[in-house]
Amino acid sequence: QVQLVESGGGLVQAGGSLRLSCAASGRTFRSYSMGWFRQVLGQERELVAAIRWSGGSTYHADFVKGRFTISKDNAKNTLYLQMNSLKPEDTAVYYCAARSGVGALRSIQYDYWGQGTQITVSS
Repeated sequence: QVQLVESGGGLVQAGGSLRLSCAASGRTFRSYSMGWFRQVLGQERELVAAIRWSGGSTYHADFVKGRFTISKDNAKNTLYLQMNSLKPEDTAVYYCAARSGVGALRSIQYDYWGQGTQITVSS
């Protein structure tokens, strides 16, 4: 049973930084891709960043390039999202997700999800 548990959310002022963590368990993730999504109430869940567990190739959405960085720690089976220069429009619930194979853009293509963590950026 795959489990993804996010942590690190909270309230931060615009321009500040936060780091999200996602502890993954239940299997080896060598053949998996992991992603961070975010969702604002009433809107679709959108991909923020993704990473191949093996090899570490990454993808960052244009709206976070230069500000957010996805990374992983193989030994700890943990996924991270370092978020810098946060903006009020980054306010959302952030989710960790996993899928077998290469990364994908759409939330429906991911098989496993964490419970989500709220990020609120005040102006």
